[in-house]
Amino acid sequence: MIEDTELHPDSTMTGAPDGDGASAAETGAPDLAAEIVRLTDEVVSLKDRLLRAAAETENVRRRLEREKTDASAYAVTGFARDILGVADNLARAVAALPADAPGFDAVKTGIAATERELTTVLGRHGVTRVVTDGAKLDPNRHQAMLEVETDAHEPGAIVAELQAGYTIKDRLLRPALVSVAKKADVAA
Repeated sequence: MIEDTELHPDSTMTGAPDGDGASAAETGAPDLAAEIVRLTDEVVSLKDRLLRAAAETENVRRRLEREKTDASAYAVTGFARDILGVADNLARAVAALPADAPGFDAVKTGIAATERELTTVLGRHGVTRVVTDGAKLDPNRHQAMLEVETDAHEPGAIVAELQAGYTIKDRLLRPALVSVAKKADVAA
């Protein structure tokens, strides 16, 4: 029998790989499985990074769009602040002219017309006056300069406007300087 086996070595083979081939396939399978897991994890990580980068890009785009809109809406802010002094001076000029002096009627009318035109132009650019008549003090729009003891107004109500305040669109350009009522002290 030994001779038969030696003469025909192929006859004992069943077609299955020998021990060395089987162990190589078995050791290669875990390496492939580990590589698949590693690559799958890497794909998941890269997809996550891609989604985050896309979200960040969208956020930057939205922020830039908002900043662009704000820049165009509030572009005149510096100029408007500067011109408010002119509006104040026109109002002071109208108030300073004597009411009973006949020679100043035309001047007073001209200054008042100029003041109205300036207010109209400012309004076209979104600059509006802060309301103070009959209002309660709003620290977001008014700045209290004086407290006046009075029973004619409830405490916290605006008694007088010392300087006009203005907003541009929805932002405060300059607070209104006001005097505010406080409860009068009762003397004993």
